[in-house]
Amino acid sequence: MAAASIREPRRRHQLPTLTSSYRKPHKDDAMRFISIVSLAALSLAHTPAAAAQWPADFYKGKTVTIVVSTSTGGGYDALARVISRHIGKYIPGNPNVVVRNMPGAGGISAVNWLYNAADQDGTTIGLVQNGTPLEPLLGTKAARYDATKFNWLGTSSYEVSVTLLWHTVPVNTVADLRSREISIGATGANSTHAFYARVLNATLGTKMRIVAGYPGQAEIYLAIERGEVDGSAGLFYSALVQARPEWVTEKKAKIVLQYGPQRLKELPDVPFVADLLKNEDDKMLMMASSAPQALGRPLMLPPGVPSDRVAAMRKALADTFNDPAFQTEAEKIGLTVNAPRTGEQLQQVIEDAYRTPTRVVERLRALNNP
Repeated sequence: MAAASIREPRRRHQLPTLTSSYRKPHKDDAMRFISIVSLAALSLAHTPAAAAQWPADFYKGKTVTIVVSTSTGGGYDALARVISRHIGKYIPGNPNVVVRNMPGAGGISAVNWLYNAADQDGTTIGLVQNGTPLEPLLGTKAARYDATKFNWLGTSSYEVSVTLLWHTVPVNTVADLRSREISIGATGANSTHAFYARVLNATLGTKMRIVAGYPGQAEIYLAIERGEVDGSAGLFYSALVQARPEWVTEKKAKIVLQYGPQRLKELPDVPFVADLLKNEDDKMLMMASSAPQALGRPLMLPPGVPSDRVAAMRKALADTFNDPAFQTEAEKIGLTVNAPRTGEQLQQVIEDAYRTPTRVVERLRALNNP
């Protein structure tokens, strides 16, 4: 009887033995090899270590321009110039950073350019007036951009608006505001002051009468002091304490309402409008109209910038805002930089505003363009 052939079991992990079944290489084999190598390289390139190198390689030796939507000399311009002196060391590759002013059409000109003409490589940053991202929502035809497609980077602080009255005006409570007419100074019928007076009348039931025609906020302050008007609406609290600190410390004026993304800790006893509204549409109207305050002084990149550069720039800006040297320089010239918000937070504010129901948007547009 023939002995049974016994096959030795292959050891685990043992490589198979090469046989003589050699096949002549085919040209398809080379193509498959190239594809495998390409996929491997692409996979390696997307590891954290490689991704961290890309922005540094790109930005090294380049110039980054901060485009400001205002002329020189104002708060936006001042903030841009302080940022430009500090952010370079936090951007990978340490590029040079310069500022370019592009005023026009209330800031819309710059935002149009950033959306439609600016390079989409991450070398152009926009620092824009906080109302401009909402202009398309308000039906402004000159605004040729989709604010949800910008890459929002962050802001040094948010804003809270207030309604204030001179100390002699006999109005002190929300009930008083609903029962007694007060006059509000404004630059024009479509100005921020007038807009917020109309919003408060429509949602809270106040009786604010708009007195338009003042050249600017400085003239409105003087009109309040002279008794020409009772007060001001839609005024940033940060602007008030910078321009008229004694109005607050010496109680020459009284703040009767505050509205924005959240209540100010400095005003614990002043009614917060969002807490007073009962109707859901009124709440959505106030939230959408307060989006500019939530944006603060926002910075962004144009659409289409590679995501790794967006992430690098968001981190660079956050690091700048946390830099003690930046904070000291900014505060020395009166800039508020103590409540930074991230790019992701600003992106959410924009998207929430543009999800406002059509019926509420129609009310918002009517109040913006009476």
